[in-house]
Amino acid sequence: MGKGDVKVLGTWVSPFALRARIALNLKSVDYEFVAENLGNKSELLLKSNPVHKKVPVLIHQHKPVCESLIIVQYVDETWTSAPSVLASDPYERATARFWAAFVDDKFWPSMRGIGLAKGEDAERKIREMTEELAILEDAFLKCNGGKHPFFGGDSLNLVDIALGSLLGWLRVGEMTHNVKLIDASTTPLLAGWADRFIAHPAVKEIMPEPQKLYDFLQAAVAGAKK
Repeated sequence: MGKGDVKVLGTWVSPFALRARIALNLKSVDYEFVAENLGNKSELLLKSNPVHKKVPVLIHQHKPVCESLIIVQYVDETWTSAPSVLASDPYERATARFWAAFVDDKFWPSMRGIGLAKGEDAERKIREMTEELAILEDAFLKCNGGKHPFFGGDSLNLVDIALGSLLGWLRVGEMTHNVKLIDASTTPLLAGWADRFIAHPAVKEIMPEPQKLYDFLQAAVAGAKK
């Protein structure tokens, strides 16, 4: 299957587009990454995701699949070669889906906009993120006994991809507010996990550098003030 048969519509700064790319990399699927300008959305994006009109979109054999976690699961079910993103055991699958939903429904809303937050808003976000990361630290221990490198054991699973895709922007929040949200002293399991995730072969070549994300954010803020 050539790259033309699989496309990912996204932006390099989008953690959600990153999820789709990591899943495809895990399965060694060749794909074409189509960079979108969200200020001037392409006809392909608008046609492929007419409901939400946002990235990411996976296009496989001319058929679009939308929403990042749905895309990850679609990739896992379509390309069934190992490693699997979701376990074969129903309870383990349900557990992974629960924690992936926690990341999107609880952690991401707290984290969103952390790079621009100020004053009481920033303090609230940092407090909420700290509490939620403590929950995820405990979840990591319960998911694999703390004896394996990832939430999925020896390989990445849905939770690893959901949370790991946010690490770049989490680091931007740390840089902006001079705090450590994932740190060996407070969340030692997540700190080790984060280092391993970023170094994973499916991730390391496409994970945006925090400094570049920070510079992008600052440029966007400066442009908005003009």
